[in-house]
Order: sequence, then C-alpha cells, then structure tokens
Amino acid sequence: MPTKTNTTNATRANITAKLYIGLDIHKRSWRVHTSTDLFDGKTVSSPPSPSSLKEYVLKNYPDHEVSIAYEAGCFGYAAHRAFSSYGWRSLVVNPADISKTGKSQYQKTDTLDARLICRELKDGRLDSIEIPTEEREQLRCLFRRRVALVKDFRSIKSRIKMQLLYLGIDIPEAFDKQAKWSKAFLEWIRSQSCGYDTATSTIQSELCHYEFIDGQIKQVSNQLRAYCRKHHKEDYFLLRSVPGIGKIVACGIISEMGDLRRFKNFKQLASYVGLCPGVHQSGDNYRSTGLSVRGNRIMRSYFVEASWIALRYDPVMQAYWRTHQGKDPKRILIKVARKLLSRTHAVIKTGIPYQPGVVA
Repeated sequence: MPTKTNTTNATRANITAKLYIGLDIHKRSWRVHTSTDLFDGKTVSSPPSPSSLKEYVLKNYPDHEVSIAYEAGCFGYAAHRAFSSYGWRSLVVNPADISKTGKSQYQKTDTLDARLICRELKDGRLDSIEIPTEEREQLRCLFRRRVALVKDFRSIKSRIKMQLLYLGIDIPEAFDKQAKWSKAFLEWIRSQSCGYDTATSTIQSELCHYEFIDGQIKQVSNQLRAYCRKHHKEDYFLLRSVPGIGKIVACGIISEMGDLRRFKNFKQLASYVGLCPGVHQSGDNYRSTGLSVRGNRIMRSYFVEASWIALRYDPVMQAYWRTHQGKDPKRILIKVARKLLSRTHAVIKTGIPYQPGVVA
C-alpha cells in the first residue's frame, strides 16, 4: 500500500510548470515578457522569428507548458501557426480586449505592451479571435485587393472630374450624373482640347490610370467569382439565392466571414459584422449610441449597400420598409441590412435556398 509521502511525490510529479508569454510583434524585433505560474519573469528582445523564440524558451524554461499571446495586426497568423506547431497554446487577441490601467493609458512602450498581454493571459482574461485557414486567409487577400482597387477607382474618377473643372471644361449634363462612366463619356473626355499639350497629356495620363484600374477590377472580380464557384460552390449559390446578395457580396461573405455555420446564433454574427447597437446606461438613463464601433467594416458596408437591392426585388423587404415609414430612413436601412444578414445566416445554416416573397 503506497504511503502518504509517495502519493504526494507522485502528485507533484504530475503537476506541469506553466509559462506565459506576452509578445509585442514588430518587423525588426519582438518584445517578449515571460511569467511562470509562480513568479513574474523578465522582458527581453528577440529576433523576429518563432524559431528564435522557441530556442529561448527551451533554453530557459524547459519542460514548461507554454501559453503565448500577441495582438492581431498587420503580421497576420504565420507566427500563430508556428507556435501551435510547437505544441504551445497560442492566442491572437483583439487589441481592444486588453484592459489597461489609467496609468498605462498615458504611457505606451513595447515593454509595457508585452507585460500587459502577459498579465492578461496569465489571469485568463484573454480570448483569441477566430483564426482563418490559410486558404481563406489568402482568398481574403484577393478580396481586399478588390476593395482597395474600387477605392482607387473612385478616387481617379474624382480626380479626372476635378481636372476638367480646374481647366474650365464643363461636363455635359448627360454625363455628369453617371455613376458608371459610359464609353461615350470617355470618348468625350479624350476629344477635349486644352490649348496646350501639357494639360492634354495630363488628362490622357489620368485616363490611362482609369483604364488600368478598371481592367484590374474586372480581372480580380473574375478570379474571385471563379474561385468561389469552384471551391465553395454550395455556399456560393446558397448566398446568391438571397435577393441583394450579388456575386461580389457572396465572395466577400465567404472570404471575410468564412463558414457562417460556426456562429452559434444570429447575435454573434450581427456582433461580428457590426450590425448591432451600442448602448450606454447609467442609472435610469438608457440610450443607444448608434451602431457598434466594433465589427467588420467592409462587410457592414456591403450589407448596407446590398439592402437597397433587396428592397428593389423582394416584396417582403418592401413591406417591412413600409411598416417603418415616417422614421429616419437611415435607421430603417440599417434594420433592413440586419434582416438581410439574418436571412443570409438562415440560408447557410439550413442549406435551403431562399424563396423570394416568403416570410422567413
């Protein structure tokens, strides 16, 4: 029969020492703060590579169970995947979720950031954001490239109109209100004579830029649609069955939000997109602060834009709008966008294409 001393020694042997690492990532170096389950450690500077950090941990903290966390940002998830391959518990956290003291709000250094992350991690107050697969992460790169191109496209159109206005060239009324520029409008711009070759060359250069970006948008859009139809065929066509969800919006949902089935309920999805209200309550005073500042701003704007299309083609959405007539149109449109998001979620979860005109 084992003695009490032997039992105690066996229990101690089964207890694994724990190491917590707060990591502040930068391009040229990483700031690393370590802490064990017993003592607070120190802050060191590490070369910007997971392998170097692994060597440091194995040398100074052998046989420790490692948990590591760093802020989500422009460095992506390559470090997270490397840490996970080492058998470490790795978290990528939203910077806004790291609570700070009043003092730390007025002082910011890499060392303080690493210590804060380590403290929150050790206390168990951090939750990781959703980590996309490598396939979806790279698909999202292509989608965001299109978002950037569209932004540049709007900018170049404004610059061309500004240039014409600056040179005193009046745009015909038939062309001035066009959202999508026609070939006739482009030919009219090319035909304008400015008196000197320098100004004419300026406009021609702007038009070349316009045509290049236009071609890039078409190319990237075709690549997005072809990829989603091939590799995400079921979800793509389910999304396309919803009025208002066009080809590009469907590609955006797949690339930015991934599999909508991972959301346990609609509230989680609405919070992720940012179509949920901000609230401020103090005592008996309760007021809404408008839309939450958190969320995926790209997809929120896409759903708001898609709501106009849904209103045009779906009689149920039209009836919903009419029941709110007399209120602020902007607020009603947000309600329609939230309803459209709810339908999108339901279509994916049930696997049944949406039937227009049927109340969900």
